[in-house]
Amino acid sequence: MTKKKAFIFYGGWEGHEPDLESARFKSWLEEENYDVTRVDSYEQCEDTDYMRTFDLIVPCWTQGDMEDRYCFGITTAVAEGTGIAGVHGGMCDSFRWSVEWQFMTGSQWVSHPGDIYRHHMSKLSEENLKFVQENFPENSEPDAFQRDYLVEFKKNHTSPIIAGLEDFTVHTEQYYLHVDPCIDVLATTRVDSKGWHATNGIVDMPIAYTKHWGEGKVFYSSLGHKDYILEIPQVATMTKRGMLWATR
Repeated sequence: MTKKKAFIFYGGWEGHEPDLESARFKSWLEEENYDVTRVDSYEQCEDTDYMRTFDLIVPCWTQGDMEDRYCFGITTAVAEGTGIAGVHGGMCDSFRWSVEWQFMTGSQWVSHPGDIYRHHMSKLSEENLKFVQENFPENSEPDAFQRDYLVEFKKNHTSPIIAGLEDFTVHTEQYYLHVDPCIDVLATTRVDSKGWHATNGIVDMPIAYTKHWGEGKVFYSSLGHKDYILEIPQVATMTKRGMLWATR
């Protein structure tokens, strides 16, 4: 039996532990008999023919600037049938200036609502970090952007990705996403914080979803701020299933 081939690339902001998380993804896929290529660069993504050879792409890269020639290598491969799957900032807070990346992946992070709203930086540059540390020191408090919240799986949904999974509570970053209206939502969280956005009312925010991009399949979960979050049984099961589902 021919092995499925996966390409994992990792890097960007170290606060999301891309090294640890990408290594975990590699281990998961190898347990499923995948042939996995894991690299700390996206230079090879420019080669569309090379990207076409993979059945699954797993990005694990927060922020950064990906020039279009690299992005288009991925989006073309996915459109032709290669799957893509990722979590948290490693996929839907990657490459904030790449509109085609956002269009393909289906959402873009814009805030951690938190219990109390705090300003968010658009770019984690040394200059911006210094400005925030000096003017908004509360942002640097431990767990400043984290909270307890309930993850609710969509009841009566037929997707095998969430079959048999029970709702659970987690303490981590809660993502507020701008989302593509075509996504198929698998799990949600209720955003009921008291920040400036609260005047708009309580919002049910997608946590996990699937969509299609041409012939390719897309899976995303916003859970995975730190590697240990991926050890939660429901998170591990959903994420592994999502990767398998997205594979060509």
